Amino acid sequence: MPFFPREDHAPEAAPRATNSPGFCQPPSCSDDDGQAGAAPHFPGGKALLEELERCPTPAMLTLLCAYLLLAPGASDALTHVDVERPGSHMEEQIRDMQAKVTEIWQELTQQRAAGGGQEAALHATCSMQPSVLLDAAQPQVTGLVLFRQLRPGALLEAFFHLEGFPAEPNSTSRAIHVHQFGDLSQGCDSTGPHYNPLEVPHPQHPGDFGNFAVRDGQIWRYRSSPGASLFGPHSIAGRAVVVHAGEDDLGRGGNQASLENGNAGRRLACCVVALCGPGPWAHQVQEHAEHRKRRRASECKAS
Repeated sequence: MPFFPREDHAPEAAPRATNSPGFCQPPSCSDDDGQAGAAPHFPGGKALLEELERCPTPAMLTLLCAYLLLAPGASDALTHVDVERPGSHMEEQIRDMQAKVTEIWQELTQQRAAGGGQEAALHATCSMQPSVLLDAAQPQVTGLVLFRQLRPGALLEAFFHLEGFPAEPNSTSRAIHVHQFGDLSQGCDSTGPHYNPLEVPHPQHPGDFGNFAVRDGQIWRYRSSPGASLFGPHSIAGRAVVVHAGEDDLGRGGNQASLENGNAGRRLACCVVALCGPGPWAHQVQEHAEHRKRRRASECKAS
């Protein structure tokens, strides 16, 4: 079953907000006149942070979850708001709300990571399988992709160990990207476009890992990404990693597809990123070191 992102704190598991001292109230969904059904009103960023600062941690999470739940409704309300009406600032309020939610999320995760060490790190795994839409003549790529991020804002590290590529005499390159959906119901085609929450052109999407050289039918590579993350609202957990049949032109192809996907070709294999413990990463580090040692010994012997 595909793994989908979920909230770390379900609203039903949080304490019920009351009017008692020490508790925080979620944002009201009534307008200034108390009319139900009006577009939600969100306090300004400064007011929100001041309210959260006086909350105990459980109440803070309750309030944050309430904002996360109400934000989509506010986005839908934009389509019914007359933006020409004097005093209408719904779009600005929602943008400010999104920025503040991100800031609060980062603050909470940074508090978790304040102790440092391996306990603060997040790890993830992705078990690569061939797309069910491929015919028998296509490469049947399998393997494992592992991720580690030591803290929010740190580089996302990744190990790629894939096999099943044609053992061609000359090295070829294959593109690997993170795609938007962890949906494999229709093979790799149902994973959607590149994951691009910030709406930037390719190859600046978080998860644009670029091209990987194939040697002896395998990809065995360590690589880091400054844009992708396992933390926060833009986490790649629950997204899909896709191996393409061709090489990424890195946005230099001169057409629209180049700015969207690098003209990387058909999707050969894919997997869904799922959070895991540190064990697989530690094992892969040791195996990768031994692999490099054997390869160097083989190259020295051949020379």
